[in-house]
Amino acid sequence: MPEPKYWHLRTVLLRTIDAEFSTGQVLPNERELSARFGVARATLRQALDQLELEGRLVRRRGIGTLIAAPRVGVPVSRREEGWPGTARSQAWRTVDCTSAPAGAQLGKSLGIPESEIVHTVRRVRMVQGQNVAGESLHVPSSALPHLPGFRAENDRARSVLRHLERLEVDGESRSVELGVAEAQEAALLERPPGTPVLVVTSQYAAGGRLVALAVSTYRADTCKLTFGETGLVEVTPVTGGAVVATAS
Repeated sequence: MPEPKYWHLRTVLLRTIDAEFSTGQVLPNERELSARFGVARATLRQALDQLELEGRLVRRRGIGTLIAAPRVGVPVSRREEGWPGTARSQAWRTVDCTSAPAGAQLGKSLGIPESEIVHTVRRVRMVQGQNVAGESLHVPSSALPHLPGFRAENDRARSVLRHLERLEVDGESRSVELGVAEAQEAALLERPPGTPVLVVTSQYAAGGRLVALAVSTYRADTCKLTFGETGLVEVTPVTGGAVVATAS
C-alpha cells in the first residue's frame, strides 16, 4: 500500500525541523511551506495537524505554528508520588469530590456491589504551570468505615484523602495504555475531546483488599512517564491488538 502524501511530508518536515529549527521558533506560513515542498496546502495542513497531534508543533493564535518543547518527564512510580493523599498532594490539585453508587463497571473494577457508595476525588496534575494530567480516584465507602459526615462540600475530598492516608498499603499494581480523552477528561486537561492520552490505572490494596482505584489521563503530546531506576515495566498484548505496560 503506497504511503499517503501527507505522511511522507510529515517525515520530511520532521527532518527539516530537527535540522533547521529550535524550540519556540515559528515555522514559515503555509503558503511558503507549500511552495518550498511542492505540495498542496490541504496536504500540508494534514501533515501539520499530525505533527501537532504528536506534540512536535503547537499553534498559537496571532503568532503561528511553533516548534514545541520536548516532552516533560513526569514520575509515576510510588517512590516519587507516594500513597494517594500524601506526597501526591504536592503535585495534584483537587477539583471536586462526589459520592454515589458504584454502578456496574466501577463496581466490577473495585470488586464491590453496584449499590455500594464510592467516593470519587477528581484532581489535576500540573507541571511547569500546565495541566498535564487529570485523575479520578475512586474509594469504596467500605474501605473508609469511619469517615465522618461532611459539614461542607469542600470538606469531602479533604476528608477522604486524609482517612485514605491512614491506611497501610500492602499491595499496588499499575498499568499504562494509550487512549483518547473523553469530554470530562479533556476539560480537566484544557484540551479538545479526542486528544491522545496515556491512561495510567493504579490499584491500591490495604488489609488484603482493594481500597482505591486511580485512573489518570496524561497528555501524550506534552509528557512522557518515568518509572524510576527500579521501576520494572512488563509489556503485555491484550485483546484487539492493544498493548498494556504494567509497572511494579
